[in-house]
Amino acid sequence: MKKLTTFTFLVLCLIGTEMVSAQFRNNNRYGRQQRTSIPQAQATPEEPKPKTADELVDEQMPKITESLELDPFEEAVVRSTLVKYVTKRLELQILKLEPKKMQEEFEKLGEQQTEELKAGLPEDKFEAYLELQENRFKTKKKKKKKKKNKT
Repeated sequence: MKKLTTFTFLVLCLIGTEMVSAQFRNNNRYGRQQRTSIPQAQATPEEPKPKTADELVDEQMPKITESLELDPFEEAVVRSTLVKYVTKRLELQILKLEPKKMQEEFEKLGEQQTEELKAGLPEDKFEAYLELQENRFKTKKKKKKKKKNKT
């Protein structure tokens, strides 16, 4: 009888040990799951697509049109000229020339663009465009005069 009790006790201890060790496997303690040490793959943020020449010009055209008070024909001339030369500048950037050569090409394109705009716009609007270009296309907001209240 003593052997049977000892044998039963050993079997129960062995089964109990297995049950307890099963709960601690894989960092799963008492039914709660822990974070694994394997890092999860994170979704890489998509790089923004580079803007096309049309998109770049479309962003600037409302400011230019408003500042210079262009009629539809003049607006079309300015837009087509800007798209043409912005496209050429983007192509140069893709080529990744050496900096000195790139600067020379940009200056040539700037001069050609200026000449084409001078031919397509009236003198006063062309001068206003050059002034706007010097100010980096920042339009001047009209200030409203404050009325003084007499008491």
